[in-house]
Amino acid sequence: MKKIVMVLLLIAVLVVACSPEADVIKDTITVETDSAEEPETNTVEEVLDNPPQEVQPTEMDPPAAVTIPTWMTTELTDVNSGESFTIAQFKGKPILLESFAVWCPKCTKQQKNVQKLHEEVGDDVISISLNTDPNEDVERVKEHTARHGFEGKYAIAPKELTQSLVIEFGIGVVNAPSVPVVLVCEDLSTRLLPRGIKSVNTLKQEIAKGC
Repeated sequence: MKKIVMVLLLIAVLVVACSPEADVIKDTITVETDSAEEPETNTVEEVLDNPPQEVQPTEMDPPAAVTIPTWMTTELTDVNSGESFTIAQFKGKPILLESFAVWCPKCTKQQKNVQKLHEEVGDDVISISLNTDPNEDVERVKEHTARHGFEGKYAIAPKELTQSLVIEFGIGVVNAPSVPVVLVCEDLSTRLLPRGIKSVNTLKQEIAKGC
């Protein structure tokens, strides 16, 4: 009897060892052993509970300072009020900067159009007329503005300012008969407007176009 029981037990052991379940157990053990060497993974809940730390941006070099040309920072004096000013101080508003001479009739016509523009837009636009003729002085410019009833800022351009304008825009910017007008936009970017006398509507369109 004991022999029969021993034979049956032996057969049972052999059956279990050769069964698919045994392979599954073996494979499971092998996978668990191998996974110990794999990187640890997190469940969705673990990720939500422990969000990744925000990566701080590396410090970058500060942007280079914008170079403002000499003609914007040169101190000018209004021939009528005696007040000092610079072109750059009007940053935030469009500026019409005219280079003119008293003897130039086209310049006078352009200045009349600028006066009409101010009647429509008021002080939303700044106009500055710079006399760039080295043979004219404050008294001649004052007489010119009084004779035509011109308002706004009129000044004599110092030599260094005139030179700075020529460097940036070329010699045409001081050629009075071509009626040179520089548009200075709110951010102090600039654009030389087309040659010739510009009507009120043209000035408004150029200002709206920007730099």
